[in-house]
Amino acid sequence: MKCTIVDTSSSPYAKLKPVPLSAVKLKDVFWAPRIKTLREVTLLVEYEHLEKTGRIENFRRVARGDKNIEWRIADDSDVYKWFEALAYTLAYEYDEKLGEIADSVAKDIVSAQDKDGYLFTYYAFNKEARWRDLTRMHELYCAGHFFQAAIAYYRATGSRLMLDAAVRLADHIASIFGPGKREGVPGHPEIEMALVELYRTTGSKKYLDLAKFFIDERGKGLVGGSVYLIDHKPFRELDEIVGHAVRSLYLNCGATDVYLETGETSLFETLLRLWYNMVEKRMYVTGGVGSRHEGEAFGEDYELPDTRAYCETCAAVANIMWNWRMLMATAEAKYTDILELALYNAALAGISLDGRYFFYVNPLADRGKHRREEWFGCACCPPNIARLLATVPGYFYSTSDKGVWVHLYAENTANIELENTSITINQYTKYPWEGEVELEVEPSKEKEFSIFVRIPGWCSEAEVFLNGKPLETKPVPGTYLEVHKTWRRGDRLKLYLDMPVVLVASHPWVLNHACRVAIKRGPIVYCFEQVDNRGFDVWDLIVPRDAKLEAFYTPELLGGVVVVKGRGYATDSSEWGNELYKGISEVKYSLKEVEFTAIPYYAWANREPGPMIVWVKCPLIS
Repeated sequence: MKCTIVDTSSSPYAKLKPVPLSAVKLKDVFWAPRIKTLREVTLLVEYEHLEKTGRIENFRRVARGDKNIEWRIADDSDVYKWFEALAYTLAYEYDEKLGEIADSVAKDIVSAQDKDGYLFTYYAFNKEARWRDLTRMHELYCAGHFFQAAIAYYRATGSRLMLDAAVRLADHIASIFGPGKREGVPGHPEIEMALVELYRTTGSKKYLDLAKFFIDERGKGLVGGSVYLIDHKPFRELDEIVGHAVRSLYLNCGATDVYLETGETSLFETLLRLWYNMVEKRMYVTGGVGSRHEGEAFGEDYELPDTRAYCETCAAVANIMWNWRMLMATAEAKYTDILELALYNAALAGISLDGRYFFYVNPLADRGKHRREEWFGCACCPPNIARLLATVPGYFYSTSDKGVWVHLYAENTANIELENTSITINQYTKYPWEGEVELEVEPSKEKEFSIFVRIPGWCSEAEVFLNGKPLETKPVPGTYLEVHKTWRRGDRLKLYLDMPVVLVASHPWVLNHACRVAIKRGPIVYCFEQVDNRGFDVWDLIVPRDAKLEAFYTPELLGGVVVVKGRGYATDSSEWGNELYKGISEVKYSLKEVEFTAIPYYAWANREPGPMIVWVKCPLIS
């Protein structure tokens, strides 16, 4: 069985079709070790926490009639997200130990299901309370995560145990909500995209109709009418991205999935408005979203604080999920650019290099107090980053009627089916540290088709060679370059993506970034950590506009990274003493020349605590 993340293979309005997880085998020094850590460490560590905190035991308690449920909001969903990660990991490469754990937990989950299909441990013994508090309770949200876990398990193993239970639960929900039945929407969107995936899996259109119903009902005040819950106006009337960031992005995922099946223009027009508002005015340089601690929410345009950035890990994951769906709908590289940005930076920072510790909140500046933790009371982020990592191989390629699309770069071997022809693509590269990528194409027989290679938006200069000869078509950053020919075994496509170190400035209305810059190289955003910069406080660093910045690969540091080094200046903030304000005539800074080192943002807080900063001072006005 083909295990795909979002199965658009039969979606009438999808321009791209998925490639199964098991079809791509990563062999690189960046993602392959992380997936190995996920398999050998993270999934087992999270399993221990889920057992220790009673989350899995809750299902067993329900099955044996024990009413002493240990509950924190959305506990069931933590199990489901972890289980989904487990299932995708098994699909990528089966592991007997993990397989046994999955089979055991699947039985525990299903054993807690009521005869009418209801499944939510907190209300297992309180039928009168069911579906009565959609604003605050997470029944529909948990149901959505259960559907996704069940589908992943079915696609990975062929077992219908959880899928059949998911169908029973979905039928139960459809018997209560829908046109002519009870009105209602989930306080936390998630079920919408899960229902569409259940429709794709089973072929039962009532699940697609129910997903559309929940989107249509939003904005009628059924869950209080707040901006926080994106219930203040109908979805199709939204003109800015607002509210709780994860809720907002999950809702957009569901709406995109509905569009992929129905082609409704008004839905897609809304999604475009929201996407541009987010990317152009409300997204961090890392691809992180959600600037406010209050409500874990999007802020106003250009409201992007650094030390107080919320940037929930779940929101970064959701940003990737939404952009993947928009890519499937459009085949446009701008969505892949944002997916890649969030993947390498905002999301990856959410997990430690050893796979054992997690960030819930991801600031862009810190004094050394913010550290990853083993677990959280509200533990949505650890299993969410796990399921993201488990799906990474599925983001590299897609197909269309025209050919094969290459979205991401890392050394791998992919076996792709295209119109009854098996095509093997061997990708050789040291990306993201180097911009040279070679694709060796091996079709099972000669075949005419196109390969679409992505020229990243961050790449200002690119060259593409076919069998050693430069292509006449000039690559354009932020697009897919189509290479059409009759492909034969041994054909080679080579990309040279220029990857200089770049100083990035932000819009002048991002007030806390005035006269500041961030460092980027390729898809990687950099930060300055105190441990690498002795002798001055990194918050005092000034990087000259014309600084000579050099990149060095350091294999022994942080699992192997490219660091950026240069020379700049540091002020001495201690000269201010205990004064908060001074007259400008009194301000006299003494500067000292310093050497500085920047590391990838995703890798910060893996060593000794100390100040960290992404945006450093720079005299932008010449």
